[in-house]
Amino acid sequence: MHMTDVLAAADISKAVAAFAAADSFNHKQFFVMCGLKAKSKDDMKKVFHILDKDQSGFIEQEELCLILKGFTPEGRNLSDKETTALLAAGDKDGDGKIGIDEFVTLVSES
Repeated sequence: MHMTDVLAAADISKAVAAFAAADSFNHKQFFVMCGLKAKSKDDMKKVFHILDKDQSGFIEQEELCLILKGFTPEGRNLSDKETTALLAAGDKDGDGKIGIDEFVTLVSES
């Protein structure tokens, strides 16, 4: 499955371009701009599985820094500061990673 199976390519490109500058990433705005927030929980779970590159059932810090590249190869890596902030926003149980339910909550609350 590809990200464009769930989200419109134009929306992904627009959202990734909006956060091209270092330390500009805002997950709440990004999830709205790319159209993910408006999708069903099932679609959010599909996106989670795409972003969970190692299929561990979690998006770990190493995968979080690549989140924009998960949406499109043209995306940039998040900075350490951005990755830490995203992890803090999504990791509700404090285990250092984001599970599928935490991801759905993170997107829904955006």
